Amino acid sequence: MSDPAARGTVEDGPEKRWLPHPLILLAGCVGAAALATWILPGGEFQRVLDPATGRSIAVAGTYAPVDSSPVGPFQALVAIPRGIVDAADVIALIFLIGGALTVVDATGALGRGVEWLVRSVGGRDLVLIPVVCLAFATGGVLYNMAEEIVALIPVLLLLCARLGHPPVLAVLMSAGPAALGSAFSPINPFQVQIAQRVAEVDLGSGALFRTGFLLLALALWIGFVLWWAARHQGRVAPVDGDDGAELSVRDVAILVTVVASFGVLLWGILDQGWDFNQMSGLFFGVALAVGLMGGLGLTDTAEAFVRGCRDMTFAGVLIGLARAIVLVLQDGQVVDTLVQGLFAPLEGLPVLVSALGMLGAQALVHIPVSSVSGQAVLTMPILAPLSDLLGMSRQVTVLAFQYGAGLMDMITPTNGALVAVLAAAGVRYEEWFAVAFRLWLGLMAVAGLALVVALATGLS
Repeated sequence: MSDPAARGTVEDGPEKRWLPHPLILLAGCVGAAALATWILPGGEFQRVLDPATGRSIAVAGTYAPVDSSPVGPFQALVAIPRGIVDAADVIALIFLIGGALTVVDATGALGRGVEWLVRSVGGRDLVLIPVVCLAFATGGVLYNMAEEIVALIPVLLLLCARLGHPPVLAVLMSAGPAALGSAFSPINPFQVQIAQRVAEVDLGSGALFRTGFLLLALALWIGFVLWWAARHQGRVAPVDGDDGAELSVRDVAILVTVVASFGVLLWGILDQGWDFNQMSGLFFGVALAVGLMGGLGLTDTAEAFVRGCRDMTFAGVLIGLARAIVLVLQDGQVVDTLVQGLFAPLEGLPVLVSALGMLGAQALVHIPVSSVSGQAVLTMPILAPLSDLLGMSRQVTVLAFQYGAGLMDMITPTNGALVAVLAAAGVRYEEWFAVAFRLWLGLMAVAGLALVVALATGLS
């Protein structure tokens, strides 16, 4: 599944890079974070344990300077393995999902399933784009789907290659809609629900309002991707498949097992409170079951599983590097300084300008603070009292956080999951940015419109 030939052959010549290799890019961000600890003064908010979320949250009005703790070059290097260890549960998940899907591929069921799908659409392949986009957007809406996408990229690449679409379409149909779904979700437990709890806003309030703008944002995304795909189809030579391949009863059973496993995953996250370790254990079990169902035997199943894990190694390193950026800023005690510097000027602005300023500031904060849940417990305790002073509904403040932080996941290179997805797809960051930035601007405009409507209608 990792064979570059499966991605199709680009007819145009290779373009010159204007950004370095993803590994160098993220390592450079670690270095930039270390440099920032020498420039910015140290500072921190007091924190208390919030029983509603079980997390340590910042206390508004308690920011105070502290002694600077500049991070030296060797400390920055050490932060890289620390980041990998800190993200170990996430990395284990993508390893085990990657291994499981490689086992599925080794049975041949995946390839024959894609062939059946290609024949089923009968030249109307653009109808698949909305379906795939909606599937990944649903994952974002329900549980902040991100790192899991890395292991699914080879499946999308196989589909894109058979239909003659460039690899970037695989990312446009997966990581983009998932981030959009998370940003506009009315129910995401890791984003909107945590923010509402910390801001002391009723859980689930404003769901209808959020759903309306979610549908608007999805229509914008899917419409653009359909236009982009139609425009770029034919620039990649389609990869021929086995037109005579037929799905057997065994193939159907294997594919149903895989689909059902994602249903179990969703149930575990939403109903049982699963974390990454439970998810990883599920997919290790799926790998064993599928290997035996497919007649691979224990040895061939194990070898296929190891290949899948090996293919995910680079993605895992990138996720660890992204986590190292946050660790360096925390070690230097400048994260709170950045937050204070971005949000303090909003206090004296008109309500609408302040709301839009919150949107932009939350987007900027998400560059160094790549966790949306971590950003919620850092910024919401500061902004909720500020919104009271401004006469702004706290619900609007939650919206500004949700849209600003969530949409930034689409383009920021400090998002390890995004960079890992791009690496798995063989898509350069600058190639992705050139396409996604226009969409990001459009979605930020939708978010700004949502804030204006929320203020005008008195959403609470």
